Formats: sequence, C-alpha cells, structure tokens
Amino acid sequence: MRLTLRTAEDTHEFGLRLAAVLRAGDLVILTGPLGAGKTALTQGIGAGLGVEGRITSPTFVIARSHRAGGAGVPLVHVDAYRLETLDELDDLDLDTDVDAAVTVVEWGAGLAERLAESHLEIAIDRRTGVDGTGEAREAVLHARGGDWAARLASLGLPVGAAA
Repeated sequence: MRLTLRTAEDTHEFGLRLAAVLRAGDLVILTGPLGAGKTALTQGIGAGLGVEGRITSPTFVIARSHRAGGAGVPLVHVDAYRLETLDELDDLDLDTDVDAAVTVVEWGAGLAERLAESHLEIAIDRRTGVDGTGEAREAVLHARGGDWAARLASLGLPVGAAA
C-alpha cells in the first residue's frame, strides 16, 4: 500500500488512523531518512492509542515507554539508529515489553524484525509538495505476516490514496 501524505499534519493523522488497528504485541518498523516523518507518525500513533506523556524522538535515550491512558495500550518507542547489532537491541530488554505494548522502532530494518513473528514495515520518504516544498511524504506499507494485510485493508485506504 502506498500513501501520499501532503503535510506533517497528514502524517500525524495517518498515525491516528493506524492506531485504530493496532493492538498489544504489534511491531511497527519505520524506515526513512532524517526528517521523513517517522516521529510525527509515531506521535499520531501514540495519540490514537491514548498513551500518556509527550512523544519525542528517543534518539539519545534509545527507547521510551509510554503508559496506556485509560483502557488503552502502552507504546514502546525505539530509535535504533545507533544500534549496530542484534545484541545491542537485546540489551534494551524489549522482549519483556513487546507482548503488552505496541512497539514502534525507527531505523529498525534489519534488526527489529526478530521481536515479533509478524510486523508492519512503513518506509517513509520526503517528496516535493504541490507547493514546491519538501513537506510531502510518501509512505509505503509492507505487511509482513500475520493478519496485517487484512488490518490495513480495513483502514479503507486504497493504493495511491492520500491520507
């Protein structure tokens, strides 16, 4: 599935919509260059899940846990940019959290896939917007096993749709 996200607000809004199909134990891996919108998407996911606290990039702390608000699901937000090996990822002890939370890993391709049997990979890239700015983004969603394809289809976003 390929989406055009014209603004940062669209990226956040897509995160809100995606949160509606997420559940405890889910793994979402985000890839893309600096400034592509990975954290903005995670902020939307967190808002949709109703987690507590402000979601900021975990670049310097590697991982942040956000408690569930109300009857929601907690969020574990990881930045794997500085991690080079599976052992370093294991040292974060995320295995204890992934069953009870939605885990979003920025820069996690090639490392984080082993945290869950199935996962959703979202590749985000910046595009020149209709106004000539670089604010537009293209998000390509890859369902990797499990029931991800059906859950994404339930969002009602056709291929090439603008979110």
